[in-house]
Amino acid sequence: MASILIVDDSPTEIHVLKTILEKNGFTATSAASGEEGIASAKSERPDLVLMDVVMPGMNGFQATRALTRDKDTADIPIIIVTTKDQETDRVWGLRQGAKDYLTKPVNESDLVSKINQVLEQ
Repeated sequence: MASILIVDDSPTEIHVLKTILEKNGFTATSAASGEEGIASAKSERPDLVLMDVVMPGMNGFQATRALTRDKDTADIPIIIVTTKDQETDRVWGLRQGAKDYLTKPVNESDLVSKINQVLEQ
């Protein structure tokens, strides 16, 4: 059972994602900010991170870049899950080191499929 860290400042979004993940056999934990997400990734060593972009303080692009450039967390794949639906945002997110990019609201089967694809890489 893969463990997934959800980094999102919205309690509603965390609840929605956690419900989807647990229903599909994953273990889910959460962090409410980019900074907290980095600390959690370092201490918990999740199998994968779902990263929001629009958050106060450190945004998801910055947190993704920090995690993928840190030797302790560089091997943890990140999927960005955000409301930012422009192609330039998607390209930028992938350039920061994310393995995939989904826009909210997420489709449950798409999310689970992407998670499984990334975990198999």
